[in-house]
Amino acid sequence: NREDLIPFFESASSEALASFGDGSVFIERFVEKPRHIEVQIIGDGEGNVIHLWERDCSIQRRHQKVIEMAPAWSLPDELRAELHEYAVKLTSAAKYKNAGTVEFLVDNENRPYFIEVNPRIQVEHTVTEEVTGIDVVQTQIRIAGGATFEEIGLKQ
Repeated sequence: NREDLIPFFESASSEALASFGDGSVFIERFVEKPRHIEVQIIGDGEGNVIHLWERDCSIQRRHQKVIEMAPAWSLPDELRAELHEYAVKLTSAAKYKNAGTVEFLVDNENRPYFIEVNPRIQVEHTVTEEVTGIDVVQTQIRIAGGATFEEIGLKQ
């Protein structure tokens, strides 16, 4: 019931204002039994970003990923393309330079929700390396050294 939430909302807002000088409160959608999909990206810092497909990390124990699958199994092709596009568009606009992941939750109606960008190599990058044949660590180091996608041989 919406009315039951009002005192909790006001309390959280008051606490935020007292602690941080800003009483803004954000409410997030509850996503029941979500899939956790992350898109591996590499950016060159000039607005050029490619994706190295996605991994499904939905099988977790105590919020730790147990099994990673690439590509994400049973992900509809249209949604897969949409997640890739979102990831590339977001990081391209930021002129992202590095390897990283753009993470999403997907609900049981295949609606995606952005979680975060991890601006670093994750331990799971080896799953992507096995599937794509691209050494993500070496690629990141070469881009940091000034190499272009063309010089590295990367293209979407």
